[in-house]
Amino acid sequence: PAHSPSPSLQGVLYTAPIREQGNIYKPNNKMMADELSEKPVYDVHTKEIDLVNRDPKHLNDDVVKIDFEDVIAEPEGTHSFDGIWKASFTTFTVTKYWFYRLLSAIFGIPMALIWGIYFAILSFLHIWAVVPCIRSYLIEIQCISRVYSICIHTFCDPLFEAIGKMFSSIRATVQKEI
Repeated sequence: PAHSPSPSLQGVLYTAPIREQGNIYKPNNKMMADELSEKPVYDVHTKEIDLVNRDPKHLNDDVVKIDFEDVIAEPEGTHSFDGIWKASFTTFTVTKYWFYRLLSAIFGIPMALIWGIYFAILSFLHIWAVVPCIRSYLIEIQCISRVYSICIHTFCDPLFEAIGKMFSSIRATVQKEI
């Protein structure tokens, strides 16, 4: 039987279909079923998005969170008319708000497409090229590091032990003269 997700979980729950003879994910064999633990799979493409908090990880708190006071400020003794100051504040705030909405309406979906393609390519290269190359390198370098270690211990250790024994009988004393 399929489990229904709890209300706190986001996404859509999928379970593997069961055939009469069972399948590798959920066999009918009780002993085999006990060995495998069923984990629900959630589709990240259909999860609910938060329309109120659109920056839950605070990516842009320090970059684009700019208010009127961050750009325009009048020091003491240099004030414009109150009406001009209020109108400037309103003009700045409304213009920034609506022009951002206009730009995001025009370029939001194309930019999302471009960034989606870019991060898909980046993920593909990382998963199928970068990590396997790094793993391969680490496996290959392990063999070389063992040979290098043997060479160091064979040739350098006796040399440094001999030099250490030669200089071990030297005693140095420091006297402070006033």
